Amino acid sequence: MDQQDNSRKSRQKFGARLSKSVAVAAVTALALTGCGGSSGAENADGKTVLRFSWWGSDSRAQATNKIIEAFEAENPDIDVQGEYSDWSGYWDKLATQVASNDAPDIIQMDDKYLREYADRGALLDLTGVDVSKFEEVSIQNGTTDDGLVGITTGINSFTLTANPKVLEEAGLKVPDDKTWTWDDYRKITETVSEKLDGKYGAEAPNEPAGLQTWLRQDGKHLTGSDGALGFTAEDLAGYFQHHRDLLSGGSYPKASVLAENQNAGPDRSMTGTGTAAFGMWWSNQLGGLSAAVGSDLVPLRLPSSTGKAEDNGLWYKSSMMMSGYGRTKHPDEVKKFIDFMVNSQEAGALNQMDRGLPANLDVRKSVVADLDSVETASAEFVTSLEPELQGTEPIPPMGFSAVQDILYRYEMEVFFDRQSVADAAQNAFKEIETAVAQ
Repeated sequence: MDQQDNSRKSRQKFGARLSKSVAVAAVTALALTGCGGSSGAENADGKTVLRFSWWGSDSRAQATNKIIEAFEAENPDIDVQGEYSDWSGYWDKLATQVASNDAPDIIQMDDKYLREYADRGALLDLTGVDVSKFEEVSIQNGTTDDGLVGITTGINSFTLTANPKVLEEAGLKVPDDKTWTWDDYRKITETVSEKLDGKYGAEAPNEPAGLQTWLRQDGKHLTGSDGALGFTAEDLAGYFQHHRDLLSGGSYPKASVLAENQNAGPDRSMTGTGTAAFGMWWSNQLGGLSAAVGSDLVPLRLPSSTGKAEDNGLWYKSSMMMSGYGRTKHPDEVKKFIDFMVNSQEAGALNQMDRGLPANLDVRKSVVADLDSVETASAEFVTSLEPELQGTEPIPPMGFSAVQDILYRYEMEVFFDRQSVADAAQNAFKEIETAVAQ
């Protein structure tokens, strides 16, 4: 995920796009239309035409177009046509395209939606794409019962991003993230809010990663490998209470400010505007957030109840993946392009950290050597976590894309005192259970 991907506004909107209403019908239609049309064609010059869809910022679009040009220079018999959009409309459009058998041959994929498409037969088995230089976790993140259906472009990790300048203004130093606890975090964030006018210790959590990390610290998962929920309503109540206590203690601003912040992009968020000492973000967003605030931010491990680094609950997540459409007429060419995207040094130099810390270890080494100081800090943070990690997250089940919206809605119910913690947890749990049971 990048700045645009993870904007607060996008988080609220994308909720259940493939899990509800027309989107479900759209993807389901793929299984009902038999052997209808498929993507892929030839142009007037006799070249194989591949359509490639992705979401992202303008800078990603520019870099991706250069990658396409480099690929076409090596493969003059292939014409790659880009289809670029922002995150907010990407999934609705893709669902409609799949339903009408007109999906792009190459699809930039997020793990929240991988099973939504793979389990309905909409994705190509990408066996044959070279993943020999990948870490095993990167391969596992894109593998379902249907095979290797998502090739990881890069990895990232959840972080608690700290603003050293705000902490210094409050007379505090950046904490030791290998030893701090949630009690330490509460005290530090309360101090910031108390000492600084118009600034706060933290902004509200980033979901569902906030809940996933909280559960992992207790040896649990939001969903298991079988797709079933791996937590209880009581676990969720404890999580909601944790954030309610931070609000009551002054670590967070009042509920109305938190609600407004959910609708802000990264550059207008409390982290991006320098009004919060801490914010929960993904590691590859560090550079963009630092640019927005005008100073270097610092990625930190999340606190834990024990104060031990190995209990921080973090994991390596595929920042995004490359998938192929299951009905493409040109599967070999699709694999060739995806192979170029993830294994080419030229593509790596153009992508840099935009699609995460490169999954190919050789490409990663060369990219990291050429990064600026902030991006280098992000890369070093991610790689430093490896000895502490306790395995990855299971691939999310169908319906998982609804979880984010459900959590945000009920957190606001708690923050505005419209529901008790216990009631909000029970109601949210039931909605999540229903969503992933579809």
